[in-house]
Formats: sequence, structure tokens, C-alpha cells
Amino acid sequence: QVQLVESGGGLVQAGGSLRLSCAASGRTFSSYFMAWFRQGPGKEREFVAAIRWRGGNTYYADSVKGRFTISRDNAKNMVYLQMNSLKPEDTAAYYCAADSLNSDRVQLAYAYDYWGQGTQVTVSS
Repeated sequence: QVQLVESGGGLVQAGGSLRLSCAASGRTFSSYFMAWFRQGPGKEREFVAAIRWRGGNTYYADSVKGRFTISRDNAKNMVYLQMNSLKPEDTAAYYCAADSLNSDRVQLAYAYDYWGQGTQVTVSS
């Protein structure tokens, strides 16, 4: 059974940085995409970034491009989201997601079957 456990959220001032971690277990993820989504208060869940486990191809939402970096550690089955130059509008619960899907669907939340419990990121102005 796939399990995804996020950590690393917290409170940070605007302009600061945080690194989120997602520990993945329960299967071999070599054929999977791993992704980060976020959901702010009263908002729909939105795509942030994704990485193909095999090959490391990365995908980013326009709103975070140049500020956030997604990466993975194959040996540890970990996925990371390095977030720099944080803005108050980045405040949200951040979720790790995983599934085997086509690259044209990586930004679609409904395409992922496996989700973590989320970690809260709050950016103060």
C-alpha cells in the first residue's frame, strides 16, 4: 500500500525559504510521477510541481517557476520541494501526490490516486 508522508511546513516571513519533504513507501516508484499540490483557504487544490521518478523530468506551475525546485532521492524514496522567495500568496496546505500517468496529466489533481496528509505552510507579510 502506497504511503506518502509530508513534513517541513511551518511559518516563515515573506522572502524566506522552506524545504518540504515527502517520504514515499509501499511500492517501487520508478514508473511514477511524484507531485506537489497546494490548497489555500477557500480555494481549489492547485498544481505546484511534479517530477518523473525515472529520468527526473520536472514540471512547474507558472506561479512558482524560478522560486521552487522539486527533486527526488532515489535511494531514500524521498521527494523534496525547495521553496525560496516565499510570498504570502504561497500560504496553503501542501500535499504530496503520486501515480503512474501520462505527462500531459501531471497538473491534474484528479489524476492522482495517492496522497499524503498535507503540511501547512504559512507566509507572513
